[in-house]
Order: sequence, then C-alpha cells, then structure tokens
Amino acid sequence: MSVMDHAPPPSSPPQPAAVLELLKPITWFPPMWAFMCGAVSSGQFHWGLFLAGIILAGPLVCGMSQAANDWCDRHVDAINEPNRPIPSGRIPGRWGLWIALIWTAVSLLVGYALGSWVFWATVVAVAAAWAYSAEPIRLKKDARISALVCGLSYETLPWFTGAAVMLGAFPDWRIVLVALLYGLGAHGIMTLNDFKAVEGDRAFGLATLPATLGPDRAARMAVATMFAPQVVVILLILLWGKPWQALIVAALLAGQAALVPKFFADPTRNAVFFSGFGVLLYVLGMLTTACVLHLIVPGAA
Repeated sequence: MSVMDHAPPPSSPPQPAAVLELLKPITWFPPMWAFMCGAVSSGQFHWGLFLAGIILAGPLVCGMSQAANDWCDRHVDAINEPNRPIPSGRIPGRWGLWIALIWTAVSLLVGYALGSWVFWATVVAVAAAWAYSAEPIRLKKDARISALVCGLSYETLPWFTGAAVMLGAFPDWRIVLVALLYGLGAHGIMTLNDFKAVEGDRAFGLATLPATLGPDRAARMAVATMFAPQVVVILLILLWGKPWQALIVAALLAGQAALVPKFFADPTRNAVFFSGFGVLLYVLGMLTTACVLHLIVPGAA
C-alpha cells in the first residue's frame, strides 16, 4: 500500500509552498540558461519576447515536467524521497495530477502566443515530459533513451526556442547543430541525477544507468557522453575561425576533466559534487559558444 493511499482528502487546495516545491524551481535553471543561449546565438534581442520565453522554458514547461514526473513517480518517491510533496501528503489526492495538467495547458498557450516554431517546440517538450514519466510509455524505464530525452528537452529544445523566438523563424543550421550537441552532452548530466536513487529505481524496475550498469560503469559512461560533444563543439569553433573562443571552451572542458578523478573514486557519493561544479563549467561553455554563433551567423549584430 502506497503513501498516497493514506494522503488527506483533497478537500482544499494545497499550500502555495507545497506547489512551488512540486514545481522545483532549482530545476528551471538549465532550460532557462539554454533559452538565453539560444537568444544570444540568434544575433537578435527583444526584451518582451525574451522574458516571455524565459517564463515558458523554466516555470512553465520545466515546472510541468517536474509536476508530471512527481505524480507518475509518487510510489517510487515513497521509497527514495518520502518527504516530497505528493508522497508526504502535503499535496493530497489528485492535486498533483491537476497541477501538471494545468501547467501543460498554460505552457501550450504561451508557446502558441510566441509563434508557430515556438509552439511546435513546446508541443514536443510537453509530449516528451509526459512520455518520459507516464505509463504506458514511461521512457525512463529504458536507460538507453530516457537520459537522452531529458538532455534534448532541457538543452536542445530551449536553445532552439530561444533562437526561434528572437528570429521569428527557423534558426540557422549552425545554431541547431550546436543546440543538438549540447543536448547530447546533457545526457551525461542527467545520468548524474540517478546516482542518488539506485535502490528505489531497482525496486520498481527503472533501468537508469547506475541501477543497471552499477555506479562505476555508469560514471564512466556519463563522463564520456558529457565530454564528447564538447570536443566536437571546440573543433567546430576552430573551423569557424574563432581560435580564442575555442581555447576558452577547451579550458572549461579541462576544468571538468580535473574533477573526474574525485567523481570516479566514489560515484554515488560524489555525483552531486561533480554535477555542481562540472555542470557550471559546462554551461559557461554553452554561453561562450552562443557568443561565437552571435558573431558568425548571418544577420547577427
């Protein structure tokens, strides 16, 4: 019997603090940052569109994905993290589901208001969020694709959206290519989040890389997946005639590499450390690359 079976009846809405916790503001940073990188890379800038897009990428689309994931994972969270809003009963009954559905609808409406390319990118992001967490698809059961879907949703789609919002059109192919590469690299970043929940994931058959490969092999795969696209980006920046910017991105990658030995020594314990410092260097590389695109894309300021 799950914690939800003992949750208080939904006689009144949950407290705002519990709703905010459900939407996990700390997770909004990656897509908001990627959206900013997309806006920078476009060579255009409009404050009103930028603010609307930031809200769409973070509080709305990312927030709804967190609410959907927590609702669909409420039984797993009862083992891994029983103090979360839904398993703890602070968001009772089916309120978690209703919040996820309302945020889905609002996200689609805002995406529609920002233009056709943004709308369809929002549709893909919303569909991916539900497919990742919800039965019968529940992509997170398959470690081969779940982290990839998250990486593309957190980095590639917001980057594409940021450029599309500013341009009002499909972005230059170089913007799309770089957005795709950083989304692929984020596959490794997403794997870092799975080291903390191995016990519950195994109990419920969620085939995350740490649960299926073990912490050591999963750590090596996460680092390789995270580093390889950055190497390709460095080579592209050199090809585009920007050696100093390539050197900056290479230095940021070297900084990430310096953190790897500690991570490998105890992946389960040090995944948070590596994620915190390594991801910071990763996203600074993203911004540097966005500035390169700002300089080389036709029509850039």
